[in-house]
Amino acid sequence: MNKLDVLAKVELSNGETLSYRKREGGDELVLLVHGNMTSSKHWDLLLESMDERFTIYAVDMRGFGESTYNKRITSIKDFSDDIKLFVDALELRGFTIIGWSTGGNVAMQFCADYPDYSKKLVLFASGSTRGYPFYSSNADGTPDFTKRLATIEQIEQDPVKTIPMQQMYDTKNRDGLKFVWNSVIYTQNQPDEARYEQYVDDMLTQRNLADVYHALNTFNISAVDNEVARGTNQVKDIHIPTFVLYGDRDFVVTGEMTTEIIEDFEGRAQIMKLANCGHSPLVDSLDETKEAIEEFILS
Repeated sequence: MNKLDVLAKVELSNGETLSYRKREGGDELVLLVHGNMTSSKHWDLLLESMDERFTIYAVDMRGFGESTYNKRITSIKDFSDDIKLFVDALELRGFTIIGWSTGGNVAMQFCADYPDYSKKLVLFASGSTRGYPFYSSNADGTPDFTKRLATIEQIEQDPVKTIPMQQMYDTKNRDGLKFVWNSVIYTQNQPDEARYEQYVDDMLTQRNLADVYHALNTFNISAVDNEVARGTNQVKDIHIPTFVLYGDRDFVVTGEMTTEIIEDFEGRAQIMKLANCGHSPLVDSLDETKEAIEEFILS
């Protein structure tokens, strides 16, 4: 077994236990925060390839991987407060935090609330500062952009996105999950077969799907109010160097959402668009992604 497949665990003061992977290295500390439908396992390509100057921690958030889900989350802040307890338990400070997709929202909330912990922030195919909207559906299954759902109960009963995805989890429908990922995430390249099977195993550990949808839908640290959440404008509290890294073929996080991040950081973020790259830059553009992240951290 690869030592990166061995997870350690930390008991938090809030009653949850978070599992994590650690890649030994030098004095540069990096904390990786995964996205929805994944866990620390999905960082394996980066864990395996980053320079030995970096010591890397990849955490499983509450309800993912081997972490517990004793209490349901209701907001992205619940996840970010878990991260705060996690880094306190391990006595980590002065790290670069890298958030992928939903993990980007978590990382932004963490940096806004706890400005003295991270020295740099990487938003990696990240959800917007204004959240990830969850719309009702038309009869043909397309989104109805005039009707944004507002409550967890509405999201749990959504017949087009939530219920079918949850059924795939409940029935361990591996082919169904692969179809979804091949349709919207692995549209450029796919992992090798053995790694892909491990990723599907990892997806099936998730126990909080609707809760994450709701947390993303109501997340808003911008100065712009939306239909379901007033903007807290906490983005103004993030002053550490920030790097927005995204693909030009991302079918999960739209170009509009990335534009919202760029606008809300008001020139404080460095931006890089990856060509021929979707929502999984580690699969589509590993070398370019790794080199860009390393250069940003060490600059």
